[in-house]
Amino acid sequence: MTNENTFAGNTTSTGNTAELTGFAALGITGTLLKATHAAGFTEPKPIQMQAIPPQMEGRDIFGIAQTGSGKTAAFALPILSKIIALGTKRRPKTTRALILAPTRELAVQIEDTIKILARGAHVSTALVLGGVSRFSQVKKVAPGVDILIATPGRLTDLVREGDLVLADTKWLVLDEGDRMLDMGFINDVKRIAKATAPDRQTVLFSATMPNEIAELAKGLLKNPIRVEVAPQSTAAAEIVQGVVFARTKQKRQVLSNMLADDAMKSVIIFSRTKHGADRVTKDLERDGFKAAVIHGNKSQNARQKALNDFREGSVRILVATDIAARGIDVPGISHVVNFDLPDEAESYVHRIGRTGRNGMDGIAITLCDPSENSKLRQVERIIRTKLPIVADHLGSPDPQRNPAEKNERSFEPANDRNGRRDGRRPGGQNNGKKRFGEAFAGERKPEGAKPFKGNNKRRFGGKRPAARAA
Repeated sequence: MTNENTFAGNTTSTGNTAELTGFAALGITGTLLKATHAAGFTEPKPIQMQAIPPQMEGRDIFGIAQTGSGKTAAFALPILSKIIALGTKRRPKTTRALILAPTRELAVQIEDTIKILARGAHVSTALVLGGVSRFSQVKKVAPGVDILIATPGRLTDLVREGDLVLADTKWLVLDEGDRMLDMGFINDVKRIAKATAPDRQTVLFSATMPNEIAELAKGLLKNPIRVEVAPQSTAAAEIVQGVVFARTKQKRQVLSNMLADDAMKSVIIFSRTKHGADRVTKDLERDGFKAAVIHGNKSQNARQKALNDFREGSVRILVATDIAARGIDVPGISHVVNFDLPDEAESYVHRIGRTGRNGMDGIAITLCDPSENSKLRQVERIIRTKLPIVADHLGSPDPQRNPAEKNERSFEPANDRNGRRDGRRPGGQNNGKKRFGEAFAGERKPEGAKPFKGNNKRRFGGKRPAARAA
């Protein structure tokens, strides 16, 4: 990647062009412009203003953007515009444009968006994903398609076995490149890119830019325009964030107390591992809450059902792992809870980005055990702020604490006469109850619940409370 430029989205207009507004000013016209307006896309978002014009001119793009920024339309609209101009004649077993996504959920969402944007135009799309019938996918691509959305693994299988030929592919999009890196897809991506047309136009979007992604961009992009809509690894201003200090064995009860608050209408709970996600889900069900779970070990049908149930509101709690963090696009999520902190601080930003979208407010709460202190500090460095303390359930110092932890953040009660801890007042500038709701600041429990008991005793004692409508 050489001679990298930055495109600010400001161009000099002449003649009648200066009179154009919205997407028309970016070069979107005709049926595509009508469909865009019909879908409610009237004013371009910053990433669209920056990325669409250079793509319309045939330039490669290296974009740094979070989910929810509007990047799908930013790469889809230029491709659709050019494909519509080509007509409907296609060669068998080929695709004009290829969009690679790290997860099945994200691929499905991309296709849904493209179908909305292309309504009224004769543009064909297809999905190639693992976990679903290979035969049906081969049948779908056999006559040739305009836009193929795929995950790298299954696509590699089809190319290797001759069911798909990429030599005619003129447009290549890599969405969420850093997540593909995390999931081990980079070598597949390189092989796929090598099989496409040498004169292709390439777009790479990533939420963060680790060194490996920068190297990938150098190898795949030609004199790219770099676009960026927000500083790397920052969270949306609409998200109110806070931390609850609790030991691992306390987290189940703390979480249950939180979920008893009616304000938590639509909640995603993130667990660091697949096993942990299953355990959290089972504990919630035992405690009277209806929850769905999504992670890599679930079948495609199970994952889709869980997402649909959550999206439709038949369950208000979805438990997920980090792999699902950027593949979930459900409007109106009120809260994100980090049951434990992620291994990589950047994942925190992607997790909490599920809430506070499209200008709406959101709340993100992190449960932190003393063993996670270093991870918490890494998160705070990434987001460039200290998380306000919402509640502290740790109590007195643990007599078994490892001497090596002496330099860790102090979590013990009231280290100064003002009751502040580590220079922070619980609940940030406002009281915890006001900002985060009654359940975060107190010891509220589900109706009929009894205090925590024993290691393996029923957590709510006696009879299990009746299942709560979720």
